[in-house]
Amino acid sequence: MSASSTTTSQALSIVSADMQEVDATIARRLDSGVPLVGEVARYIISAGGKRLRPVLLLLVCGVLDCRSPQRHNLAAVVEFIHTATLLHDDVVDESTLRRGRSTANEMFGNPASVLVGDFLYSRAFQMMVDTGSMRVMQILADATNIISEGEVLQLMNMHDAELDEEGYLRVIRSKTAKLFEASARLGAVLAGATPAIEAACAEYGQSLGTAFQVIDDVLDYDGDAEEMGKNLGDDLREGKATLPLILAMRIGTPEQATLVREAIQTGSTEKLATIASIVRQTGALDRTRAAAAEQAQRAIDAARLLPQNEYTNTLLELASQLLLRRS
Repeated sequence: MSASSTTTSQALSIVSADMQEVDATIARRLDSGVPLVGEVARYIISAGGKRLRPVLLLLVCGVLDCRSPQRHNLAAVVEFIHTATLLHDDVVDESTLRRGRSTANEMFGNPASVLVGDFLYSRAFQMMVDTGSMRVMQILADATNIISEGEVLQLMNMHDAELDEEGYLRVIRSKTAKLFEASARLGAVLAGATPAIEAACAEYGQSLGTAFQVIDDVLDYDGDAEEMGKNLGDDLREGKATLPLILAMRIGTPEQATLVREAIQTGSTEKLATIASIVRQTGALDRTRAAAAEQAQRAIDAARLLPQNEYTNTLLELASQLLLRRS
């Protein structure tokens, strides 16, 4: 087990009792009169994963000593929203492997995956209403809208070798980091925190989510397929100009830049080994890790503005150990 996996397990252990309640809520709210709905939803949720978004919400509640019973409901909500995005992503990306096993679309087909994703979105909104809070609904409604915009932006950017770092960051802050931000902000809202504390929580979530995705993009060229549970080179096959490739084109030789550009434009993985070698030789991977480290430091700085206790220590550890992630 990697150091980052150990740290994630430690983060889970401090909220393990709460996560049991969240799991019970998830199981209960997956009930549907349509058997296929539950079957597909349980298939992808049971695959595991780090559950970082609900954990983040619960950790922030711990930092701020919030014992609201709604924390379990909202933690389940953010997991449902995340799972819905995975179902839709795998269809759009034509993915066949996630978390070490076949994707839901590979098992049940694209129509079932899309429609069950829709069910999870709508169920999440039903659960939001239980809070009776317009502020909570505003945060989650805005987040899901921005996530959808990020998905469309990413689709528009497919096979675009001219995408720059700013455009790349815009996509991941919308597509990935926004739900991290919303999860952390919701914990602060449930706790009745001051605007300054809420802003610090939101900053922590956004920065952690951004760093998480940047590292994920590094691992597509420098990870272990078995540990990651997905096919290496998937981003290149989908024509995604991720930060390692953007930097490699910028700092590599004209010949190297041309090779990377053509791979993005065609979505060809025939020269994946060569592309991976280029992003290492040019220093693009190191620079990408440095960009992730900068985001992780922003998360650490934000966490230091919060009340200091064992939950805050876990937030700090999550951010600092993220850079050691290998899967």
